[in-house]
Order: sequence, then structure tokens, then C-alpha cells
Amino acid sequence: MRALATLLAFCLFSAAQSPSTAVFTVSGTVVDPAGRAIPGVSVELRREAVVLKSVVSDSAGAWQFAGVSAGEYRIRMQLAGFQTTETVLRVAGSQPPPLRLTMKVGAISEVVTVVDTMPIVQGGGGRGGSAGTGARGGVIGGVVGGLPSAPTAPAAAPAAAPPTVGGQYDSNQFYNQPLRIAGNADTASYSTIVENRFRSVHEHPLSTFSIDVDTASYANVRRFLNEGRLPPADAVRIEEMINYFRFDYAGPRGDAPVSVTTELGSAPWNPKHKLALVGLRTTPIKQSDTPPRNLTFLLDVSGSMQPVSRLPLIKTAMRMLTDTLRPEDKVAIVIYAGATGLALPSTSGARKETIQRAIAELNAGGSTNGAAGIQLAYDTASENFIKDGINRVILATDGDFNVGITDRKELDRLITSKRERGIFLSVLGVGDNNLKDSTMESLADKGNGNYSYLDSLQEARRVLIAEAGSTLVTVAKDVKVQIEFNPRFVSAYRLVGYENRLLRKEDFNNDRKDAGEMGAGHTVTALYELVPPGESVDGGDVDQLKYQQQPAAATARPVFAPNATELMTVKIRYKAPDGDTSRLAEFPVRATTPRMSPNLGFAAAVAEFGMLLRRSEFAGSATWQQAITLANEHRGTDRDGYRAEFARLIDLASALDVRSVGSEGPRVR
Repeated sequence: MRALATLLAFCLFSAAQSPSTAVFTVSGTVVDPAGRAIPGVSVELRREAVVLKSVVSDSAGAWQFAGVSAGEYRIRMQLAGFQTTETVLRVAGSQPPPLRLTMKVGAISEVVTVVDTMPIVQGGGGRGGSAGTGARGGVIGGVVGGLPSAPTAPAAAPAAAPPTVGGQYDSNQFYNQPLRIAGNADTASYSTIVENRFRSVHEHPLSTFSIDVDTASYANVRRFLNEGRLPPADAVRIEEMINYFRFDYAGPRGDAPVSVTTELGSAPWNPKHKLALVGLRTTPIKQSDTPPRNLTFLLDVSGSMQPVSRLPLIKTAMRMLTDTLRPEDKVAIVIYAGATGLALPSTSGARKETIQRAIAELNAGGSTNGAAGIQLAYDTASENFIKDGINRVILATDGDFNVGITDRKELDRLITSKRERGIFLSVLGVGDNNLKDSTMESLADKGNGNYSYLDSLQEARRVLIAEAGSTLVTVAKDVKVQIEFNPRFVSAYRLVGYENRLLRKEDFNNDRKDAGEMGAGHTVTALYELVPPGESVDGGDVDQLKYQQQPAAATARPVFAPNATELMTVKIRYKAPDGDTSRLAEFPVRATTPRMSPNLGFAAAVAEFGMLLRRSEFAGSATWQQAITLANEHRGTDRDGYRAEFARLIDLASALDVRSVGSEGPRVR
């Protein structure tokens, strides 16, 4: 009898350990092509078309499913701005190792890989059977094949469930959603841009401008093209499009926060002209080294913010940001609509659940009173000021300040006074048909901050998380550039873009004159189109003189003797983030044989793209095909996939341009 009982117990124990009844935990992390964690990814455990479990990756990109029995599953990952990725996972008779899965930036598509943790032995008439010995893992099949590109709608989250730390984000509602609002009049406004013209070196040897690190124009142009429309010309600010991308410039040396790189090549759209690149770069900062953050969000919750591409998008981005907060960080939320209020007092990053709950309770409705909201936001930021920390108000709006503010100069004075006390203002723009682009750009400029446009959750993640160092941590302020050209080698020049950042030559040495800021890890790129002596200039800044003879280009000499080898001299001025006196750095540039480097080649592609979109009179022989060829030839490593996306946008713009022939006339040259 005892032997029979022992045998029965052994059988029961073996059955309990059978793969058909054993359960395991499936876990992993989601990263982008550069290896950075992606938070906010909707991860589903599926069997066929049935969603068995659903979670959202946390700030470290981590996710897990508990209680998973042996069998074959599909893990689907979705996040706006990334390719939908689906992985086939076979769970056998042992605990599977953690998975590291990569999502690529780009259009909607699906990739299937197979991850096999153990051979599944058939037994007992079904999948499961007895387990083998030892565990193994890894990708065994590579890419098996594509799946239909239309994503399956995710299961809806319970409406009453409050957010939790690392909990459910709203990312699914932005997935493949149109951004246009049918039936609404388009009242978007953009500042008029009058393109820079060629200037004579003999009459204007100095070119002076403030740097610009805003990126809103590129994201807004991308939104237009993805909607199937060409953007209006004044929405295209070429310098912002170029500075959306990071370039491979040498970093600063010694105690200087900014380095300068120069390159020279031929202008693709006018081979008789030269193209000079001036690149600035600051040193990146590790997230662990980021100073404590005192962030005050000023959120527009007026009725115009109801569409999913506006306040809901901002809420989701804020939930993603919340997961990255540290105990030493502080966050407050001020809302404005028909009335202004403090939705969340300044709260430690350690209290994530409190912050998440406050975000979840935000709703849009009412008219807009932006002035009172800004005052309360600044008061809140001042009361919680962190010495040697990041003190910033972040305004998120579609720019529709339609109630309460009548004196723009008074608002500018408020923002200027607060920036002088160390509280900067950044602006996140959303929406389309009533986007007040010009207002938002100006406010961010006055506030020593950045203006970014959020056309997707991926863009929000890029601004607030992936590149938070460059968008939040200022390492040099009031950065100005002044270039002196040598008439021995240059007869005329044209600065490509930066039309609303031009300064008088006297402003360069005036420390009271405000200029742009650079954050940790920022790169800033400027392009000059140069006309060699002897070449004609179309679109010059002045007509030929009637009573004064122009000097012949071949024999022209300035009063002083020019350096025999220097093409130009680049000078920059900058201040420490808390300083009032600027420092000067000077870099002579020798006249060398033009060479199209990867940095210059890609920057030229973006500039050519911008000129074609603007229908620029200076586009010369530019074509869509030439721009896309340049972009592909000089794409580089492209770790985040943004440059590949850019090439796709050129192709899309070319197709839209052909479609517009007849209504607006041909634009392809």
C-alpha cells in the first residue's frame, strides 16, 4: 500500500511539472535601433487573433506577462511613430530568458521573428508533452515574413481605471489616427518669410545671426506631407528643418561648452557656387547627471484642445515623462481655459501615482485665458525654484489665445523678466487648423526655450525623453555667430534660412542683445551659399550703382591686405547659463578644395528639400530626385531612423508636387 501511495504521489508531482500545466513569466525590454529604451509601448500577448494579455512598457522599456503556459504565442508591439512589430514566441518546458526586442522608426508595417525557448515535444495528444533538458533561446528563424499592415485594434482599457506607475498609456488612440478635423475652418497662422538674398562682400563683409535650435517646422512639414498636402511656404523654416537632425561634429575641448566645425563643398543646385557649412556642437549629458528638474506644465484645456492629436496626446506624453522622473525632480500642472487653476501643486517625482492621477483627470473644454495661466505658472515655478537646477515652464497649446490677453508687449515683458531670473519657457505646439505657429515661436524665443511641434507620440517622446538633455538642460545661452568673408575668395554670400534670426553687426558685441540657447548635446548647422569672384549674382541685395563705379571682381581689394589663404573667419559669442558676460571664440577657415562630406551632403539635401517646398527663387537646378539622392548617399549610420524617414518625405513631396500640376503649376525643375 505504501508503495502504491508513493507511486501515486510521484505521478501527481510529475503531472504538476508537465509543460501542459506549468506556467512561466515572459518578460523583455523594447528598444529603438540606437538601443535606447522605449516607454509607452503597447505590448500584447496574442494567440492567433485573440489578445490574451496586454501591458505597457515602463520607463526602462520593460514589460512582462505572468502565468503563461507552454505553447506558441505572438507578441505584438505598437507605438505611434514606430513600425508595428510582431514576434512569434514558443514557450516550452522551462522559464524563457528575457527578450530584447527592437522597434524601428517609420511607417506602419509588421516584422515577424521567431523566438524558441525549448523544443516543444508532442505528447498526450497535444502540444506540450514531456519537457527536454536544458533551456536555450534566441532568434532562430530571423524574418519569417510580412503580415498585413493594418493593425488589429487593441482592447479598450477600462474607462474608470486610474493610471498607475508604469501603467496604461493612451498611446493606442494616436495610432494611425488622422490629424485633420473635418469641417473646421483653417485659421493657422505663420510669420511671413522673406528669403535672405545674396549680399556683396565688399559692402557687407560681416554676416551676423542668432543660433536657432527649434525643430517645430520640420515636424509640422512632416505632418502636412503625411496628410497628403504640401505645406504653405511660410511653414517651411529651412534652419529648423536642418537642425532637426544631429550631425557628427567634433565635441568641445577644454572648458569650452561649444565647438565649431566648418566644411566647404559645391552647391548642388548651382555648381558654380560653393556651399560653406558652419556647425556648432555641445557635449551631451547623461540622464543620471541631469540636474534636478523643476518643471511646471502650463496646459491649454480649452475646447479646441479636445481632438486626440491635442490634449490627449500631451497627456500621454506627460505620462511617459512621469516614469522617467527621479525623487529630486518636481512637477506641477497649471491649466487654463475659462478659468485658471493649479491642477497639481509642485510634486516630487517619487510620487508618480499622484502625478499620473492628476494627468488622467485633465479634460478639455471652455474658452482660453492664456495670460492668467502664464502668470500662475511662473509663480509656481518661482516658489519651487531649484538653485543650479532646471527651472522651466512648458507651455502646451495649439496657440489659440483667444480670451484674456490684449497686450502682447506686456506678455513679452513678463517672459523676459522671468528668464532673467533663471526660469525659461519652452513651447509644445499641437493641432493643425488653428495652429498659431508665429505666436508660439516668438514666446519660446523670448523665454530662452525651445519651440517643438508634436505631430505624433513618437515626436513627443523624442522631445521630452530621448533628447531631454538638449531640450531642457541649457549649457550656453545668447549664442551668436558672426562671419567675416575674405573678398579675395568670395564676392557675395547668402545665408540659407535664419531669416528671423538675423542680427545687426553691432549686436554681436552687445551683451544686452538676446540670442539663442544651446542645450546639452545640441548641434546647430548653418549653410552659406558663396559666389566666387568673377561669377554673376542673381538676387543680389542692391542694384548696380549709377554714379559710383563698381570695382572689378578680379582686381578688387579691400583697404587692408587680405590673408592669402583664409576664406572666412567664424566668431561665436556665448554666455554661461547663469552668466551676464559673453565669451568670444574665433576660428579662421582656410580656402580648401571643395569636398562633399557626409555632414555637408545631408545638410545640403535638407536645404534643397526646403527650397523646393518654398518654391525658392534661389533653388537653381534643384530637383526632388537630386535631393533624395543626396539624402541617401549621405545618410550615415542613421541609428534612430530619422534620416530614412526624411528620404521618404522627399519622395512623398515629389508625388504630391506632380499631383498639384495644373492647379498651382509645375514645381519640379
